[in-house]
Amino acid sequence: MTETAVTTKTQYALIDGKRIAYRKFGVGTPVILTNRFRGTLDTWDPLFLDLLAKNNTVITFDYEGIGYSEGDLPLDIRNVASGVVKLADALKINNFNVMGWSYGGWVAQYVTFLNPERVLKTVLIGTNPMGKNEVPFEPVFLERALKPVNDFEDAVILFFEPKSEKSRNAAQASMGRIMEHTDWSKVPSTQEVFQRYFASNEAIAEDKENFRASYAALKTPVLVISGDHDISFATENWFPLLKKSPSVQHIIFPEAGHAPHFQYPELATAYINSFLVQ
Repeated sequence: MTETAVTTKTQYALIDGKRIAYRKFGVGTPVILTNRFRGTLDTWDPLFLDLLAKNNTVITFDYEGIGYSEGDLPLDIRNVASGVVKLADALKINNFNVMGWSYGGWVAQYVTFLNPERVLKTVLIGTNPMGKNEVPFEPVFLERALKPVNDFEDAVILFFEPKSEKSRNAAQASMGRIMEHTDWSKVPSTQEVFQRYFASNEAIAEDKENFRASYAALKTPVLVISGDHDISFATENWFPLLKKSPSVQHIIFPEAGHAPHFQYPELATAYINSFLVQ
């Protein structure tokens, strides 16, 4: 029987003395997914993962100290990124694609720039480049994102476009799929953990490694997928880079927010699969 996002078992890799939870299924070149703020193994849309797994070996995991994994989330995002490579090493994977959503998009960029010999291609969803971005988070994002427990309306505002009936309907479908199999006790809910996520924000904006400018010479192909109204990582923050970044493609989905891949799972995976196999 073919495994799915729902039926595949949680496994553990021992990394630096800690059990790191992951799930692996599908066929094809490995793609390691780096998750959003407060995201766990359970909070990916299973339909999105299943469609992705038709052409790729999909590997999802929980950061150290998040969800099902032991330890504490590192305060330095470079160490979070190094955990991705250590997981690949533990699974005996040399070369892989990396796909990051939101906070995970920053993690994926660090993985890409620090490990060009390992990363084949990079997909960035609902995220921004490193360095100073002109359009900040909208206040409503922090109002909703930092609540200990989020309800459906929070999810609509955080991840979709609440003014669009089409987006609201997609939110109902996607969140229905997610909620059916999610252990909500594993979802981070304390200010202490939230601050660990935010600890690298200043370093990301400062961008001492100059990754933002390095896009001009980056050889690794990058696909960026955005919603046209992302209240956290504004789509417009990519525009100044695009003419100077020959390896970057940018796709913008209409009437969509921070989770365009959950609103348009079939379309998103069609673009992603086409990009990864080119």
